[in-house]
Amino acid sequence: MQEKPTSFSIKHWSQDDQPREKLRDKGKATLSDAELVAILIGSGNKEESAVELSKRILASVGNNLNELGKLSLKQLMDFKGIGEAKAITIAAAMELGRRRRGEEALERKKITSSISVFELMQPVIGELPHEEFWIVYLNNSNKVIQKQQLSKGGITGTLVDVRLVMKNALELGATGLILAHNHPSGTLKPSDADKQLTQKMKRAGESLDIKVLDHLIVTEKAYFSFADENIL
Repeated sequence: MQEKPTSFSIKHWSQDDQPREKLRDKGKATLSDAELVAILIGSGNKEESAVELSKRILASVGNNLNELGKLSLKQLMDFKGIGEAKAITIAAAMELGRRRRGEEALERKKITSSISVFELMQPVIGELPHEEFWIVYLNNSNKVIQKQQLSKGGITGTLVDVRLVMKNALELGATGLILAHNHPSGTLKPSDADKQLTQKMKRAGESLDIKVLDHLIVTEKAYFSFADENIL
């Protein structure tokens, strides 16, 4: 007769039953509250899996996450299989959720012109003594999803990975992007390398339905826009 397993660690379950893989492959919204808590604790006890233990913990508070967040570490540790480390992990996750509810949703800035890009990026790169290359990722309403530093170099130039830009755009669900880099020298004239990179990025985006809307060269008090100058 096969001996009963002594651990119900998630990593030993079949892949279809693993909450981590389910979240990765099907999205976080597909998981039940118990499955999400199971990811936090990782394993159950000798008698029950992480999901079963999580269901029991949730049942004790009427399956209400607000009530779960009120449990003390000691109350959580009264459940067999929940030690101090797991109790702290649950408490930390509940506190993050509480803080998230208390924060206002981030109002995304809408890009309406090259001036709005300059106003967004000048405080970030306009006065730096070295060159940095940034990407502004936009949704289909031209609202900023994220601005991200892609590379940081010396005064003479910087290296840009086009594949990484497109990978990030796909992960963010961006439909448009704007390139921006600074010229510490103060010159607003684009170099041949700037022009070549812009075209390379534009070609890469076209195959993925991601539009390169502009490329700005930013200095302390002024900017150069590829779109405004019709050289995009």
